[in-house]
Amino acid sequence: MRDIEIAQKAIKQDIREIASKLNISSDDLILYGYDKAKISLSTGDKKAKLVLVTAINPTPYGEGKTTVSIGLGDALNKLDKNSVIVLREPSMGPVFGIKGGATGGGYSQVIPMEDINLHFTGDFHAITAANDLLCSAIDNHIFHGNKLDIQEVTFKRCLDVNDRALRKVEIDGRSSSFSITAASEMMAIFCLASSLDDLRRRLGNIVIGYNSNGDFVYANDLNIEGALTVILKDAFLPNLVQTLEHTPTIIHGGPFANIAHGCNTVVATKLGMSLGDYVITEAGFGADLGAEKFLDIKCRKSNLSPSCIVLVATIKALKYNGGVSNEDISIENCDAVEAGLPNLGRHIENLKKYGVPVVVCLNKYATDTDSEIKIVENYCTDFKVDFSISTAYIDGGTGAVDLAYKVISSCEKVCQFKLLYEDSLSLTKKIEKICSEIYRASKVEYSDLALKKLKQLEDMSKSNLPICVAKTQYSFSDDAKKLGAPTDFSVLVRDVCLYNGAEFVTVLLGNIMTMPGLPISPNYERINYVDGKIVGLD
Repeated sequence: MRDIEIAQKAIKQDIREIASKLNISSDDLILYGYDKAKISLSTGDKKAKLVLVTAINPTPYGEGKTTVSIGLGDALNKLDKNSVIVLREPSMGPVFGIKGGATGGGYSQVIPMEDINLHFTGDFHAITAANDLLCSAIDNHIFHGNKLDIQEVTFKRCLDVNDRALRKVEIDGRSSSFSITAASEMMAIFCLASSLDDLRRRLGNIVIGYNSNGDFVYANDLNIEGALTVILKDAFLPNLVQTLEHTPTIIHGGPFANIAHGCNTVVATKLGMSLGDYVITEAGFGADLGAEKFLDIKCRKSNLSPSCIVLVATIKALKYNGGVSNEDISIENCDAVEAGLPNLGRHIENLKKYGVPVVVCLNKYATDTDSEIKIVENYCTDFKVDFSISTAYIDGGTGAVDLAYKVISSCEKVCQFKLLYEDSLSLTKKIEKICSEIYRASKVEYSDLALKKLKQLEDMSKSNLPICVAKTQYSFSDDAKKLGAPTDFSVLVRDVCLYNGAEFVTVLLGNIMTMPGLPISPNYERINYVDGKIVGLD
C-alpha cells in the first residue's frame, strides 16, 4: 500500500487518550475534531533527554529523517520509555511541488496525514496573515504621509506556495519580492519565541526599513505588534497528534532548513521535554544546514542541549554521492558506496565538534545488500560511532528498537555540548567559521552588496547575532552539483538580510532563492479527491 492508504486505514485513538499518556487533561486541550488538538498547558514536571535527528546531504530519493524520527519514538515507547516526538509542520509549497507529504512513510507515520500536510490547524495561514498585515501597514503608513520617513522598505510579503513569478514584483513603484512563508522572518519569530510576551517583543523588533538618515525603522514604530500577536495567539499553542502506533506527537512551526533555520518551535520542544522522558526532534535537510542551525541558533537562543544526535544515511544516497546514475541506483555497487562514504564521514566529523554523542542510523531500503551495509557499518566502527539499521518504514517501531537501545545508551554518555562560534565574533568571522569548519570551503567571497550590508550591521551593533546560512541543500558547497565531500572550493555571499525580530542574520550563498519555484512535473498533478478520499499526497 502507498503511504496515504496506510494512513487512511489506521485506527486512531481519541486525541484525549493520547494526551492522557502525557498527563495532559482534557481541560488543557482545544479540540480540532477527535484526532488533533492544541495544547494550552504551558509545562509539565519532567525533564526529558533531547535527541536530534539529522541526515547526510539529501538526494532525490529521500533519506527518511521523519520516518526514522517517528520509528525511534515508537520504539522507545515499546521499551516502556515515555517518548514524545516533536516535529515541524509541512509547508504546502513542497507538498504540491516536488517533495510531496512530510509526515513519515510506510508504517512509521504521524496521522491524520492529510490534515497535517495541508491546512492542519491553520497555523501557517495565521503566520502568513500576520506577515502580510505588517506589509499592508507599512504601505498604508507611507500612503498617509510617511511620518516615519521610511525611504527603503526591507520587510517582504509571503505566501505558502512555490511561485517563482513572485521573486520580483512591483509594489507602489518600488521593486520587491515575496518569500515562501516557511522562510519568512515571521515564521522564524514564531518558532524562536519563548512565550507570548517574547513573541510580542520580537514582533515589535522587526526592522521594516530605513529612514533618510539610514536608521532602522521598526514594526513597533507602527504600533502594530499587539495586533500581530492577536493574529498569532491561538496558532502559538502547540498541536498534538499521534503516530500509527499512538505515540504522542507535537507538531508546531515549519521553517525550511535550506533557506531558513529548519527547526520546530521552542515552545513545542520545551513542552515536550516537560512531559516525557525522551523527546525526538529533527532538523531539516543535511546536518550542514538543519543540524548546524538547530545547534548554533535554536540551542543558543533557548538554552537547549541535545543528549544525542542521530545521523540518518541511506545506501542510495551514498551511491548517489559516489556518482551512480538514477537508472543504476538500485543495483549493488560496493565501490560506489565506498566512494560516497566521505559525505557521511564529513557530517560525523562536523557533529563531533559540538561535543554530543552521535549514532549513525542506516535507513534500510529493500534493495540494500548485506555487502553494501557491511561497508557502512565498518566505516562507522572506524569513526568510533554507534551504528544501527532502521526498518521502521516496513516494521514500524519494532524496526527501530536497536536504534532506540543505542540512543538510550548514548544519552547516558558524558555530553559536553558546545557551540561552533562565540557571540563576540564579528559577522564575517562567524560566516567564515561556518563556511570553513562545516562546509570546508577554502575561500569566502562577498558581493559588494553583501559587504555594504555587513558593514552597516556591524556599525549598528548587530555583530552579536548568530548566522543563518541560506544555501543549496544538495552539497556542502553553494553549488548543487558538487556532491560527496568537496574541498578547495569558494563560496559566494551574495546578500545579507537582518532578521532582527528573529535575532539572527540570514546570509544567502550562491544563487539560492527564498521563494522556490515549481518543478517541471509538480506533485499537484498527482493529487486528487476521488470517491471521498484524497489520493497522491505521498
